[in-house]
Amino acid sequence: MPRRKGAPEVNAGSMADIAFLLLIFFLVTTTIETDAGLDRMLPPMEPPDEDVIIKQKNIFTVNINKNGQLLVEDDLMNLKDLRTAAISFLENGADGSCSYCKGKKDPASSDNPTKAIISLKNDRETKYSIYITVQNELVGAYNELRNREAQRLYNRDFTEMESEYLNPETPSNVRDELKDKVKNIQDMFPQKLSEAETSTN
Repeated sequence: MPRRKGAPEVNAGSMADIAFLLLIFFLVTTTIETDAGLDRMLPPMEPPDEDVIIKQKNIFTVNINKNGQLLVEDDLMNLKDLRTAAISFLENGADGSCSYCKGKKDPASSDNPTKAIISLKNDRETKYSIYITVQNELVGAYNELRNREAQRLYNRDFTEMESEYLNPETPSNVRDELKDKVKNIQDMFPQKLSEAETSTN
């Protein structure tokens, strides 16, 4: 009887090369989404010398519920109106000590920008994108007021000056010149944005 031939062997030597090339292809062509973040510089931990008493009228409360609705000072508000409401609160100037404020001087609202605090609270089920948008609107309120005063005093936007000051490539003499201007504007409208504990309901 003639000898039967076995099944032909498959040359698998190049399979590893093909798999490796496919892996490289997918690594190169795949885009990885990155989450948007918040650029925040936290103050150093310093215990207060004495207990600070904050009046309720100096706190601007913003709540975001799990459905993405805004409750500002316990009233429903559209996101597009949030920045204007925050600006009105920040520069209200009820005690008359703020000479550059253009607010209504409502005695039921904040005394001056140095005492005004914005308190933000969100639900655990609040969408991250809504949370970021609300944060941006509140920071935008501060930047709008700071830009206005920087234009009045230095004929430049605050955001532009701050960006140049924080840029490590800016010459040291220019940074020294900008330092006092940036600090002056920050002192006029200090960013006091507090985040309350997240609610579970």
